[in-house]
This record gives sequence, structure tokens and C-alpha cells, in this order.
Amino acid sequence: MPAYEITTDPTRFDVDAIHAFLSTTYWSPGIPRATVERAIANSVCFGVLHDGHQVGFARVISDKATFAYLADVYVLEAHRGRGLVHRLMAAVKQHPDLQGLRRMLLATRDAHGLYAKHGFKPLGAPDRMMEIHVPNAYGSQ
Repeated sequence: MPAYEITTDPTRFDVDAIHAFLSTTYWSPGIPRATVERAIANSVCFGVLHDGHQVGFARVISDKATFAYLADVYVLEAHRGRGLVHRLMAAVKQHPDLQGLRRMLLATRDAHGLYAKHGFKPLGAPDRMMEIHVPNAYGSQ
């Protein structure tokens, strides 16, 4: 059985596979491939590979000093139940560029329990947070 590996080497990411998955998710439906490429180029990214094939991904947007936002986390359904998302989250939390941060945020519709296992909590002061949200951003391009 080939081993799974987590890499931060962007030359090993299968951008077509990442785009194919992300373009069908609830958080980025229809996202253009060029947008995925730009997002990867400007983030700290983690690929989950199985026998060299992309089966998972996570992306962290950060100033690498005080703040980070975790996004685009997935493991393909056929590879779930093997602890890969926990390995992926451990890699994120251990990455040298993401140490000493004051805050890391994420948004999730249905994985609160999973992220709680990795230290995430509901916002302590949601009344202090604001957003600009454009749910059809990719449909208008």
C-alpha cells in the first residue's frame, strides 16, 4: 500500500485536481482555474499525495507574523477515514512560517467538531468581526 505524504512543494501540486475539487465545493463553486493558481502562489499550501496523486489540500493565507486564515481544506472522499485531515492539520500547525501567530481563523459550514480537535473555537467576540461576502463572486466573471 503506497504511503500518504504531505508536501509544501508547490511543484508537486496537481493544480488541475485541486481546481476540479474546489470548483464543486460549497465555498468556492465555479472558481476559475486562474484564481486557484493565484491563490496557491500567494499562500502557504499543503498537498496530500497518495502514490504521487493529489488527494487532499489545505491553504493558509498569512502575513507569517501575526495572522493567518485557513482555507480550502479537503481530503477526497475515497481517502477519508485514515486520519489524513489530522495529519494535514498537524502539518499546518507545525509549519515554521506559521509559528507565533496571534490569530488563525477559518470558516466552515459543517466541520466544527473536526477543527475543535485542533484548537479552533467559536469567535470569542463575534461582535468585533465584520466581513464583506460576495457569494457569487465566480459566477460574475
